[in-house]
Amino acid sequence: MKSDHSKRGIQTQAIHAGEEPDPVTGASVPNLVMSSTFVVDQEISFSANNLSDESPFVYTRWSNPTTQQLEEKLAVLEQAEACVVFASGMAATASVLLNHLSKGDHLIISNTNYPGTAEFARDTLTRFGIEVTPVDSSEIDNIGNAVQDNTRMIWIETPSNPLLRITDIKATAAIARKQNALLVVDSTFATPIATRPLQFGADLVVHSLTKYIGGHGDAMGGSVCGKQLLIGPLRGEALVHYGGVISPFNAWLILRGMATLPIRMRCHAENALALAGFLEGHSSVEKVFYPGLKSHPQHDLASAQMDNFSGMVAFRCSKPKPTAERMMQKLEVIHYAVSLGHHRSLVYLMQTRDLIDSSYRLEGRELDKYRDSAGEGIFRLSVGIEDASDLIADLERVL
Repeated sequence: MKSDHSKRGIQTQAIHAGEEPDPVTGASVPNLVMSSTFVVDQEISFSANNLSDESPFVYTRWSNPTTQQLEEKLAVLEQAEACVVFASGMAATASVLLNHLSKGDHLIISNTNYPGTAEFARDTLTRFGIEVTPVDSSEIDNIGNAVQDNTRMIWIETPSNPLLRITDIKATAAIARKQNALLVVDSTFATPIATRPLQFGADLVVHSLTKYIGGHGDAMGGSVCGKQLLIGPLRGEALVHYGGVISPFNAWLILRGMATLPIRMRCHAENALALAGFLEGHSSVEKVFYPGLKSHPQHDLASAQMDNFSGMVAFRCSKPKPTAERMMQKLEVIHYAVSLGHHRSLVYLMQTRDLIDSSYRLEGRELDKYRDSAGEGIFRLSVGIEDASDLIADLERVL
């Protein structure tokens, strides 16, 4: 009989939820089950369409003991009825969008978010006859004004990538409910340690597990949490037919990383606040964006819906390209590399022209607003759990 950890503290949940000692060996650490197929002792349909949550393990593309443990742990942390995991954050994202939207439907989406999501919405979904309206979701009226009769989904990312804009989840959920549309929140930057969007009225929560939840930069994965009514179709159609199945080994690595997620997030946030304060006072830095700073235009909203301000800092320098070149050559602790949410610190220049041309395609007032924030390029700094003094000394060396 499995223990119910749903009412326990989040540090206890991160360690114990979804895990029990092995009933045969007594192993305390979860077993890694790499088998692609399973011996059954009863007649089981060959079609995944006929399988249910009560069906035994048959084939790892449908379900697997290790990935099931990861799903159970994530569901407890997000306070969700159910969860399904995928091979990457983009596999999870694409599955939600393709499974819950059809030709003729309308999607409202944040106009600056993860570039892969932005490009998928603007290029792939529109090719399938789905109408897409990007808006600056940090201004709630923009979302309400974009609603149409055929709006079926609102997709927000908070904090957003890379500008760290905050969207009011509760207010957005009210708009979605009135329209009978789904609200999906990409909460990768926040993690369930900082924000649990379902508590604010969201229908689905998406994570790139590759980032903070895995936390060590050695395993890719994605997840979707929400009500069983919405997760069931994702497992039956998206997981089985789209095929974005996570490797059990990656699921096992992410499970191991999750045990320290609350502790890591505490250190990420403490270090990020220290570095954001340092950057804000540096003569070479023009702007700093971090929800934990009182100078952030949405600090009050962030404080209301985040228990932890996470470890992502964005900043702008007067000469971004020369600064990036110095970073590549002289950084000793921070890695000049893409991705985020790892135990080690990472920094990368997000050039405005590249993002506008390939991903966001902003025009007019929205383009002016983006350039006002990012200039010709913004540095995305994923603050790790090293000593803050060493990170500050490393930045001082290159600024």
